[in-house]
Amino acid sequence: MNNILPAETTFSIGGDLPVNRLGFGAMRIPGPGLWGPPSDRPAMLALLQKAVELGVTFIDTADMYGPFVSEELLAEALHSYANGLVIGTKGGCVRFGPGPEGVLLDGTPQHLHDALAGSLRRLKLERIDLYQLHRIDPRVPAERTFTALADFQRQGLVRHLGLSEVSVADIQLAQRYFPVVSVQNRYSLFDRASEPVLDYCREQGIAFIPWFPIGGGKVQETDRVQRIAARYQVSVRQLALSWLLHHAPNILPIPGTTSLAHLEENMQSASIQLTAQDMQELDNLS
Repeated sequence: MNNILPAETTFSIGGDLPVNRLGFGAMRIPGPGLWGPPSDRPAMLALLQKAVELGVTFIDTADMYGPFVSEELLAEALHSYANGLVIGTKGGCVRFGPGPEGVLLDGTPQHLHDALAGSLRRLKLERIDLYQLHRIDPRVPAERTFTALADFQRQGLVRHLGLSEVSVADIQLAQRYFPVVSVQNRYSLFDRASEPVLDYCREQGIAFIPWFPIGGGKVQETDRVQRIAARYQVSVRQLALSWLLHHAPNILPIPGTTSLAHLEENMQSASIQLTAQDMQELDNLS
C-alpha cells in the first residue's frame, strides 16, 4: 500500500526552542565567494523578510559569512526579531579572503570569546539562542575549545550549543562538557556520508542540520528521482528537501538562496507528502 507519510512540521531545539523544520541558510547573502557585501543589499534584506513571512522560524548564519556581512544583514532586516524566531550562528573560522581558500580555523578560547562578542553585537542580542562551533581546530585540544564554549553557556551568553562537521566520537567528547543540541554536517539525498551521525543525533534527540541540503545545487537527476518528482509536479530540488523532512524527524534543512523565486519554491517543499513507496525508492537511491 502507498501509505501517505506526512512529515512532522516542527522540532524543538534543545527541548525549548520549537521551530518550523524547514529553515533558511544565510550563507549566500553576502557577496561572491562569501566575501564582502551583496551587489543588491535591498534585495537581500527583502529576501530575509520574505523568508520569515513564508514561515521560517530558524535562520542559520556564521560570523565568517562575509565576514560579518550575513549577521549584519540579518539584524538590519529582522531586528527586533519576531517572537519565536531563532537565529543560530557559528564561530571558530576566520575569513581573510573569498572562497574556501580564504578561511583559517581558530578554536582557541580567546578567539571564540572575541567571535561570540562580535556576533552578539552584530545581531543586536544579549544572548544567542544557538551557538555552534563551525569546525574543530586540530591545532587546539578539543577539550580547551569545549571548555570555553561551556563557559559561555554558564555565563548566559548562549542558550544552547552545537557542533558542525563532526563525527559521533566528536559529539560524545563534547557531551562531556555541555549538552549538544545540534549538529550541522553536509548531508543530502545525494550525499549520505553522515548517516551514522544522523542516526546518533536521532537517538539523542539532537537536531541534525544538513548543509548543502540539496547537494550544493548539484542535484543528480536520475530517472528514479525525476519520475517521482514528475508524479508530484515538483522540481528535483523540492523533492530532495521533502525527502529530508520525511527521512528523519530531527532533520532541519536550511536551504539557502539569493533568489525570491527559489525561496518560495523551497518553502513549498514542506507541503509535499511522500508515500512509503516513494521513500523506499529514494532511501535506496544508488
